[in-house]
Amino acid sequence: MKIKIQTLDGKAAKGDVELNDAVFDVDPRADILHRVVTWQLEKRRGPARATRERSDVNRTGKKFGKQKGGGTARHGNRRAPIFIGGGKAHGARARTFGHSLNKKVRNLGLKMALSSKAKSGHLVIIDNLDVAGGKTQTLVGQLAKLGFNRALFIDGAATNVSFAHASSNIGGINLLPAIGANVYDILKHDTLVLTRAAVEALEARCNG
Repeated sequence: MKIKIQTLDGKAAKGDVELNDAVFDVDPRADILHRVVTWQLEKRRGPARATRERSDVNRTGKKFGKQKGGGTARHGNRRAPIFIGGGKAHGARARTFGHSLNKKVRNLGLKMALSSKAKSGHLVIIDNLDVAGGKTQTLVGQLAKLGFNRALFIDGAATNVSFAHASSNIGGINLLPAIGANVYDILKHDTLVLTRAAVEALEARCNG
């Protein structure tokens, strides 16, 4: 599959890029994409830290006062929640929400997400992400020419510093390195924009 390379100014750059069909021409399956997205979202959830309840506190169980005549309530030990250092009543329990997903399935899901953008015509290849002076106003004008509203830009091993500065306060525009490319973010955005370095890195990652 060949795609013409563009510039951030919306002009055609010299040459085109040959995309690997094993990565960018895979028939998407809704069940695989759903499994990977569900796995990603569950991995983001932060489980509550377990608190120590009455049975978890290491304090003496010896009755510390007389049953009657002491002027105090009839407590059996110091683990009661009303005492300093005692166990917490109805405390938070540790819960885990994540589940494992085979690496091959995750890799296949990434290929299908990339292929879905390529097949739908929402994949754009750009020569580089250099923004003059790292100015937001300059980038806004360039994105207007390209017609991008909600776009995910993926660079090579490291993200372009000037583009990162210019796009940091533009809504709907996000930037990731190739190692951070994931199914959820690719599907969430309307347009996927890759650099030459991103194409090489993603093909090496998916076929590695």
